[in-house]
Amino acid sequence: MFKRVIALITTVIASLSFSIAQADHHGMKKDIVDVAVENGSFTTLVAAVQAAGLVDTLKGEGPFTVFAPTDDAFSKLPDGTIDMLLKPENKDKLVAILTYHVVPGKVKAADVVSLDKAATVQGQDVMIKMMGDKVMIDNANVIMADVMASNGVIHVIDTVIMPK
Repeated sequence: MFKRVIALITTVIASLSFSIAQADHHGMKKDIVDVAVENGSFTTLVAAVQAAGLVDTLKGEGPFTVFAPTDDAFSKLPDGTIDMLLKPENKDKLVAILTYHVVPGKVKAADVVSLDKAATVQGQDVMIKMMGDKVMIDNANVIMADVMASNGVIHVIDTVIMPK
């Protein structure tokens, strides 16, 4: 079973045509923030990270595992939610949501098969489950795994996950 799951995860990752540049012109890997900015599918996430004052943290040494919602994931939130969260008076709530998407350490797809939860930087656990060939983090599907950065790994998710 374990070998089958690993093979399935490897096949899914290999078949994805979604590519993210990971090296700058000097051949050095980019950090999590730079990878997200360069990709272009995470403009809302990047704006939220900036508004929350977390850029320097996510550019830090790490390592971090980030479950990164795409712009499409953020568009699923109720109207006005993003604007409300980006207001300075809601910074604490925004920080709580964003840090719920970050796990300390580097958790790769191959590690997921042995986990049913992971402690986030926010303090609560995200639930991890395998559903056939899909990996779910709370109620979000991982749509691309193991996007490597110099200070960790990004797993792209299709839904913004919320702490309880």
